[in-house]
Amino acid sequence: MSDKVDVIREALFRDDGGSIYAVLDGASVPNLLKELQAHEAEYICLFRGELKPDMAEVAPYLIGLPPKGSFTEWLLGQGWGKHWGVFVEAHSDIRAMRQHFRGLLTVYDPTAKPMLFRFYDPRVLRVFLPTCTAEELNSLFGPLSAYFMEDEDPAKMLRFRKRQDALDKKEINLEANVTR
Repeated sequence: MSDKVDVIREALFRDDGGSIYAVLDGASVPNLLKELQAHEAEYICLFRGELKPDMAEVAPYLIGLPPKGSFTEWLLGQGWGKHWGVFVEAHSDIRAMRQHFRGLLTVYDPTAKPMLFRFYDPRVLRVFLPTCTAEELNSLFGPLSAYFMEDEDPAKMLRFRKRQDALDKKEINLEANVTR
């Protein structure tokens, strides 16, 4: 491998052959909508309905990632290590994935007040997943085979899978295969 983008791509696209999607935070990714359109990416907003432009800019988006697509190249090259979002592997189409993720967006505090759950922020998800019960893992994974995200150290990728009722976590050293 000659560069980090190739190593990240290899780690994402080699597992069990499912489709790879990114769930990105419009509030974290500069000009996300412009980049999606410029790269002609397949994407869908996780929020319902027609959004006002300022809300559309900060909304979370689900994006289909082909291994060699121009948006994939841009995202891996520009966004890795900047907590822009998480990656998932699934054998479902983008509409089914949107339905699953929409069900994760709202959580309730002890007083039943609804709150936005930013599961697509790797800083949140990598801490939250290991604390989950079997029931919570079932809800979070649904049709997914795996979650992938940067570690606190962006030289590492984390892969989370659900194995029966337990979480399987693997660290992937991205620098081990990078030629300098």
